[in-house]
Amino acid sequence: MSRSPSTPPAAATERIEDVDVSVEMQGSFLEYAYSVIYSRALPDARDGLKPVQRRILYQMSEMGLRPDRGHVKSARVVGEVMGKLHPHGDTAIYDAMVRMAQAFSLRVPLIDGHGNFGSLDDGPAAPRYTEARLAAPALAMTENLDEDVVDFVPNYDNQLTQPDVLPAAYPNLLVNGASGIAVGMATNMAPHNLIEVVGAARHLLKYPDASLEHLMEFIPGPDLPTGGTIVGLAGIKDAYLTGRGSFKTRARVSVEAITARKTGLVVTELPYLVGPEKVIEKIKDGVNSKKLSGISDVTDLTDRTKGLRLVIGIKTGFSPDAVLEQLYRYTPLEDSFNINAVALVEGAPQTLGLRELLQVYVNHRIQVVTRRSAYRLARRKERLHLVEGLLVAIVDIDEVIQVIRASDDTEQARTRLIDVFDLSQVQAEYILELRLRRLTRFSRIELEAERDQLLAEIAALEKLLSSTGAIRNLVSDELAAVAEKFGTPRRTVLTEAKPSIAGVSAAAAKRNAAVLEVQDIPTRIFLSCTGRIARVDLQVEDDTQPQRIVPPQRRSKHDAVLSSLETTSRAEVGAVTNRGRLIRFSPVDLPVMPPTSIQLAAGVRVVDYLVLGKGERVLALVSLESDQSIALGTRQGIVKRVTPGDWANRPDFEIIALKPKDEVVGAAQGGDDDELVFIASDSQLLHFPAAGVRPQGRAAGGMAGIKLAAGSAAVFFTSLTVEDAATAVVATVAVGGEMLLLTDSGSAKVSDFSEYPAKGRATGGVRSQRFLKGEDTLSVAWVGPAPARAVGPDGVARPLPDSGSRRDASGIMLDAVIGAIGAQI
Repeated sequence: MSRSPSTPPAAATERIEDVDVSVEMQGSFLEYAYSVIYSRALPDARDGLKPVQRRILYQMSEMGLRPDRGHVKSARVVGEVMGKLHPHGDTAIYDAMVRMAQAFSLRVPLIDGHGNFGSLDDGPAAPRYTEARLAAPALAMTENLDEDVVDFVPNYDNQLTQPDVLPAAYPNLLVNGASGIAVGMATNMAPHNLIEVVGAARHLLKYPDASLEHLMEFIPGPDLPTGGTIVGLAGIKDAYLTGRGSFKTRARVSVEAITARKTGLVVTELPYLVGPEKVIEKIKDGVNSKKLSGISDVTDLTDRTKGLRLVIGIKTGFSPDAVLEQLYRYTPLEDSFNINAVALVEGAPQTLGLRELLQVYVNHRIQVVTRRSAYRLARRKERLHLVEGLLVAIVDIDEVIQVIRASDDTEQARTRLIDVFDLSQVQAEYILELRLRRLTRFSRIELEAERDQLLAEIAALEKLLSSTGAIRNLVSDELAAVAEKFGTPRRTVLTEAKPSIAGVSAAAAKRNAAVLEVQDIPTRIFLSCTGRIARVDLQVEDDTQPQRIVPPQRRSKHDAVLSSLETTSRAEVGAVTNRGRLIRFSPVDLPVMPPTSIQLAAGVRVVDYLVLGKGERVLALVSLESDQSIALGTRQGIVKRVTPGDWANRPDFEIIALKPKDEVVGAAQGGDDDELVFIASDSQLLHFPAAGVRPQGRAAGGMAGIKLAAGSAAVFFTSLTVEDAATAVVATVAVGGEMLLLTDSGSAKVSDFSEYPAKGRATGGVRSQRFLKGEDTLSVAWVGPAPARAVGPDGVARPLPDSGSRRDASGIMLDAVIGAIGAQI
C-alpha cells in the first residue's frame, strides 16, 4: 500500500510517555535529599568533615601548602578545589575554608589564614584579598595518605581520585564540632577539648566496654573556642547519652571599678558564636524599651593585645549582680546551645551519643593503622627482595658483567641473569638498571646494613599485625602524642545551674525589679592603715526605733583603722589624699563585711577601687552631704578648713593649693568646737581651736598652722571633737636619723592627750616625747580615742606601751617595727 508523502517515517515519530507527577516528584526529591545529605551537609563520623572540607584539606595537601611554606592566595585554593574535586561553586568552598581558619569557630583550627578572615560580627574579605596554608593540626588529619590507609574514589568527572575519608590522627568531630542543615535532618555538635577527648578515646581503647560515666570523667562537657561558662550539666549528659540535648552558655563577667565612683560589668568572654556588636545592640534595645535598668553606658574596648573587653557601666545605687541577671535574661550574654549529634556512619546518617562517636573513630583509627602497617610491611619486603638481589650481584660482579656483555639485548641479559644467578625477574631488572658507582666495597656494607634493618622492621611489623592489642596500644600512643603537641588547657568553665531571673516569667521579673537598686541603709566605712577599704552595714535594733543603731562587734585580728565614716550605703562620700585631692565615690559598691566578724583584710585595696596617682595615698574619708567643713594639715605646717558644699561637679578635684614639695599629712571633718592637732617630726605637739581657722574655698592655700623648727616637718594632723579629746591618747614612735625605718624598731610612748596644753595657732607647741640617745625624729605619730592600735608594715598587730606616761617622757624600746598607728574597731 502506498504511503502519503506527508506521513512521517516510523523512526521520526515522537514518543510521549505519561508519568505520574507525584511519583516523579518523589523520586527527584529523594535524589536531591540523598545528594544534600551525603555530599554536602552532614559530616562523616570518622574524620568529622563534610565533603567540601575534606576536599579542601586534601587539595591543599596536594598543593604542598604546609605550615613551613608560604601562604598562597585563597582564590587559588578555591579554584583548584572547584576545578578538580568540588564543582558546587566558589562561594561554598570559600565559606568552608574560612570557617576552618577561624579560631572562634573551631577549637583546633585546620587552616592558617593570613588576612581578614572575618569576626563574630563581620564577614571575611574576598578570596582574592586573603591568603592561606594548612595549619599544623591539619597535617595530622592528612598524614600517611600515600600509604594506602584509606580508600580513594573517583572525582566528579572520573579523571582524578580523592580520599573517601581522611586518616584523622585525632577525633576531629568531637574536637571541632560540626553544624549543617540537610533535607529532613540537621546536625549541631559542640567543640570539645583535644586533651580530654584523646583521654577518653585512649580509655576506650584500653577498656572497650567502658561506660558513659567513665568516659565523662575524661570529657565532663564541651570546651568552646570563645571560653565562657556552661551553666547546668544535665542537658550535656542527655546529649552524651542519646545524641540530643541542650545547655546554656554564659559570658565571663567580672565586677570592676571603672572610675573612682563608677562600677561596671567587664565582659572578657562571650557565649559561642556571639559577637560583641550583637550584645551591644541588644543592650541598647533593652534600655530603650525599659526592659533593662541600671545601665549607664556600654563601651567596647576590644583590641588585639588584651582581647575581648566589653565594659557595661552601672548607675550608682544599682546592684551589679542584679543588673547582670537582667542582662542574662534579655541579651545574648546567656545563650542556649542545642546538641543534635547526627553524622554519617558507613554511609547512613545516625544520631550518636558520646560513646558511639568515640567508638566509630577508634574503629576507623585502628583500621588506618592496620592498613598503614600492612602497606609498610609490603614495601619493606619488596625492598628486601631487591637488596638481596644486589648483594648476589656484588659478590659475583665480574661474572654478572660478563653475562651482560655476552648478551645480544636486554631481554637476553635479563633471562641469562635469572638462569645463572637464580634471581627473580624484578631482581634481574633492578641489576640491569644498577649504576656502576654502587659496585664499591662500601656499597656492599651499606646494603648489608640495610638488609639487617629491613629484616628487623619486617619482624616488628609482622608482630604488630599479628596482635590486635599491639595495634590498639600503638593507636593510643599516637593519640597521646597528638594531644601533647596540639592540646591546650580548657577554656570553658562548667558549673551547675544556679537560680536566675532568666528562668522566671516576665511578670515575676517585673515584680522583682525593685531589688536592682541597693537599699539606702546605715553603714560605716573603714579605711585601714595598710590601705584597704570596706563597709559594714549597721543593724537597726527594731522597726519602731530606726535611729538606734546596733554597733558592730569588734573581732578584727588584723590591721588598724586610719579613718572611718558613718553614712548610708547610697550617700556621696569623699576620699582625701596626700596630694590635696578629693575623690568622690559611693559606698554602694564596696565589699560588705559581716558585723559579727569584722576583718579589715577582707576589704579591697583602695588603689584598686579608686584611681590614684603614683605615690598618692588616701588619708581620710569625709561625707559630701554634711554641712561640716574639712580640716587639712600639710607637711609644711599649713592648716586649712574647706567651706562645706564648695564641691566641684566632677569625680575628683583639689581642695587645697599646695606649695611645691608640700603634701597633706592628715584630714578630718568637724565643726568650730573641734580641736585641731599637729605633731611635728621633732616631737612637738600643737593643738588649738578650729574656730581660729576661717573656712576657705577650694582654691585657697590655707594659713600657718604650726611653727616648725629648722629641718623638721609635720608628720600627723587630725581634728578631735570635745568628747574624743577627753579620752584621746597620743602615741608616738621615735627613731634615729641613721636608722632604717623598716628594720629598726626604735622606742614608743603613749600618753593622755589631756596632759598637753592648748597653744595658739602658728606657735611651736610642746614636746610629746623625749628622745633617747641616737634618736632624733618621730617615724610614726597618732592622736585619737583610746586605745591606740599599732601595726607592722604587713598589717599585723604590734604591742604598744601602756598609756599614762608623762607628756615629755622618753619612750620604751620596741621589739618589732611599727609601720602605722590607728584606731581599734
